[in-house]
Amino acid sequence: MDLVQWLMEEEADVSIRYGAARDLLDWTEHKLEPLRRRIGEEGWGARYLAVRGENGHWGRGYYSPKWISTHYTLLELRNLELPRDTPAARDAVALSLRQFRLYPDQRVSHAGSGHSRTRRERGAVTSDVCINGMFLHFACWFGADHAALEPVVDFLLGERMPDGGFNCQSNRRTAHPVHSSLHTTLSVLEGIETYRLCGYTYKLDELLDAAETSRAFILVHRFFRSDHTGEVISPHFMKLSCPWRWHYDILRALDYFRISGQPYYERMRDALEILRNARRPDGTWHVGLRFPGEEHFRMEPARGPSRYLTLRALRVLRAYGCGLEGVDDNGGVK
Repeated sequence: MDLVQWLMEEEADVSIRYGAARDLLDWTEHKLEPLRRRIGEEGWGARYLAVRGENGHWGRGYYSPKWISTHYTLLELRNLELPRDTPAARDAVALSLRQFRLYPDQRVSHAGSGHSRTRRERGAVTSDVCINGMFLHFACWFGADHAALEPVVDFLLGERMPDGGFNCQSNRRTAHPVHSSLHTTLSVLEGIETYRLCGYTYKLDELLDAAETSRAFILVHRFFRSDHTGEVISPHFMKLSCPWRWHYDILRALDYFRISGQPYYERMRDALEILRNARRPDGTWHVGLRFPGEEHFRMEPARGPSRYLTLRALRVLRAYGCGLEGVDDNGGVK
């Protein structure tokens, strides 16, 4: 199978074709632009935009029900690279920020507007580090007001762990974690990278320093291993998911390293070997893990090859895998 041709077929979502043309075929920006604009006009992007409610949210509010809420819908639209100037996405981010201003600290909470004003004023609603990281990732992409993001940046920098990463339990009254979480650290890293990419400057140097130590945290763990024993932290880290929501896996982490322009590190090798070995005989990758919960729609069939995962895996192998046996310098099979 010619995988690039398969990714570029009309049956593929336009976001997949755009990614393949840019990352595997090296199209120029001028040639890419018509495909990029279509991400919000057809396919998955258009379907997400079409189910936004009259109140400006998806689902019942910012974080409910979970996978069809505004938070996770905007996250998917950002990951599909919906054009940054799409009015519906920009309006939804601005609406969410206006609601967060009801909180004393103006940070992002999974409670959204679901808690009473009294509880918010008393500070009874806890901000979540992982959610704030994801919010930074899509809010910057869709042009959030610079000043409105300052409380989010301050909060994230204040929750940095001694080992260099982040943990969503770090500010919980009943939890006292001593170790960062790969899930949370990667969510914050993606947020910082989009913040930098989109030209935000408030405390940027501090954020970039946090990103450096967070990447070091992932590298110390070789992307999925205990830094003390070398054992696998969770078998789920090696199972590829699509969409991945807040969940960490090796492909998501490797793709972040690629997007942020990081060089090859020897500590990537184990994860790259696992990614290569997950490839099916026809050269594609399949979804290995799905998360229960209501969805707007199923992006790809539950079984069979995934164009979304195959695109992401090929571009990672193109960036880092040419030293692996059986992989050529375009991510393809020798």
